[in-house]
Amino acid sequence: MDQSPFEAGRPLRRGGKVLPEQARAHNRSLVLQTLFHGGGMSRADLARATELTRVSISDLVAELMDDGYVIETGERTAPRPGKPAMVVDLAHDAHRIVGIDLSGAGEFTGAVLTLSGEIVARAAVPQPHSAGDRIDAVVELARDLVALSETPVLGVGVGTPGVVDDAGVVLTAPNFGWTDIDLDGILTEALHLPVTVANDANAAVLAEYTFGGARDDVMLVKVGLGVGSGLLAGGQPLVGARHTAGEIGHVTVGTDGGPRCSCGKSGCLEAWLSVPALTARLAGVDEASREGVLRDAGERLGIALAPVVGALDLSEVVLAGPPELLAGTIADQTRATLRARTLPVFHDDIRVRMTGQGPDIVLRGAAVMVLSAQLGVS
Repeated sequence: MDQSPFEAGRPLRRGGKVLPEQARAHNRSLVLQTLFHGGGMSRADLARATELTRVSISDLVAELMDDGYVIETGERTAPRPGKPAMVVDLAHDAHRIVGIDLSGAGEFTGAVLTLSGEIVARAAVPQPHSAGDRIDAVVELARDLVALSETPVLGVGVGTPGVVDDAGVVLTAPNFGWTDIDLDGILTEALHLPVTVANDANAAVLAEYTFGGARDDVMLVKVGLGVGSGLLAGGQPLVGARHTAGEIGHVTVGTDGGPRCSCGKSGCLEAWLSVPALTARLAGVDEASREGVLRDAGERLGIALAPVVGALDLSEVVLAGPPELLAGTIADQTRATLRARTLPVFHDDIRVRMTGQGPDIVLRGAAVMVLSAQLGVS
């Protein structure tokens, strides 16, 4: 079960028929997924929830207990006729996940997480200036985090800026000076653990989907040093033929020129909306001018998003980034612009909101990547 959750065409949450040779792995994932979202339950309840036979459930639970992923937590306390049933649940403390976020300013951050996405330990290393030193720093951070785990590590998930393919190769990350860097392979060789690498915004949307209650058709816009987005349609990640789906930062928003972007063009969304760009435009302005700058940024974000919302029939847009910049005026203006530029009635109820995951969203998304790749859970 070491497939990337961003493999083209692969649903994040499994459904539908599977081939006979896939049935065992599918049913293991189904049991784990049910316990992950439903909590502890008896074998009989688990059979009803999964629509598998009791014999199959008993066999699968025994196998998962032997593998250390499921435990018995005791007899059910609720009064029911007959012998009390034994409750089984995920072995939340038997394994840990290492999550790494390379999208921050000035440092690379990481955490050791439980299977429930709770952070139990943290570490960080300063971000070096050279491309090679950055790779060494990521390896150093990953080793430090694995050492912090007091239980076996299920896997390592990494969210990084740039374009990342299905194999975990960073095809390009201009801010890091990386081109065709096999980050998955480098970390796998260094750690001897399963590794999953994805774009940071793609990781973030998984956190919102699994832990934040996002809908199946959602776009998460991540605003930081740059601007990017992660997309789910029907609960399935969209990465695109060239692995660049969601790269909205360099979409030109408006015909009025605009600030020069790091890519060489003028008027890119990133040049209006990134944290450094917004902070610079807000420096020293009065309150009225501040509102004008924020409304302008929100309108340009709405202009960039409207064709995507219309084409994919999305129901929700989630913003991730500094709430002091994005919450309020920018979110409100984005919503108003989307409603003005998409089909009336059908998109009037488009939801635009801030994430509730806070600054740990990429770390928690990296954990979901590991859960999905190793256990089929999301």
